[in-house]
Amino acid sequence: MSSLLKTQHIQELIKKASGLTVEGGDARLKKITERFLTDTIRLIEDFNVTPSEFWYAANYLARVGQSGEIGLVVAGLGLEHFLDLLQDKVEEEAGLDVKSGTPRTIEGPLYIEGAPLSKGEARLDQLAENGEVLIMEGQVKDVAGKPVSGAIVDVWHANTKGNYSHFDQSQPAFNLRRRIETDGEGRYKFRSILPSGYAVPPEGTTNQFLKSIGRHGNRPAHIHFFVSAPGYRKLTTQINIEGDEYIYDDFAYATRDGLIPPVVRHSTAAEIQAKGLNEPFVTIHFDFTLHREEAGLPAAEVERLHAPA
Repeated sequence: MSSLLKTQHIQELIKKASGLTVEGGDARLKKITERFLTDTIRLIEDFNVTPSEFWYAANYLARVGQSGEIGLVVAGLGLEHFLDLLQDKVEEEAGLDVKSGTPRTIEGPLYIEGAPLSKGEARLDQLAENGEVLIMEGQVKDVAGKPVSGAIVDVWHANTKGNYSHFDQSQPAFNLRRRIETDGEGRYKFRSILPSGYAVPPEGTTNQFLKSIGRHGNRPAHIHFFVSAPGYRKLTTQINIEGDEYIYDDFAYATRDGLIPPVVRHSTAAEIQAKGLNEPFVTIHFDFTLHREEAGLPAAEVERLHAPA
């Protein structure tokens, strides 16, 4: 079958639909729309997409929006990971030594703004859960190893069932979410529980698509961070919990070298007593390395919608 895309009528249609034949509007958006329409029409022709298949896909996208799972779909398709790699590439080409800092990785869709702010250290867990006590600490430093005092470590993670506060109404507000201001030596510390991994909602739109292409929707246990300080580039990252079976099979492709710190378990009476605890616990030490802000670099702050508190 000959291609309609190459005909004068369809070429003119694409230009008109993209706003390229009229004055006004955003010139960049017009070109992006033209490319989108061209590539979509090419895909329809190449795969002989039927009208019913087309509207099934359109209706699916509508349901993704209604379900609030667009963040999961974007992550599951590897697009959020691609954006991280692209940002690394753009920064490198602008002269930044990306490898000298802590690797960035995806934010994910479950951040909530406005977590309580503590100085130096905080306790994240507000509910009694049958999980391992976690004590995590480290420093925020610059690429020369100098401590960054007054940095804000914004941390959030799931509970032992893989659920996040505010999305899981059984948890109190800001459970397992805090902001910690580093001390004069750039140090932060928090006590929490060791999180579990999670899977996308089994009856949700994300899992429907993943199952259709033979994939799972599981994530390894992880802890999210924003790390920021005046004069430094904001870092969006997360660490994985060592030993999780999905670390290298993460449906969201967030695993990166340098983000799997050792998990050390402590069970002797002396260790437990020294921490003032009544049970065994685990520790994770992790230092964050920030790049200084420099002229000519792309913005490190990503503008995106977040769920309200």
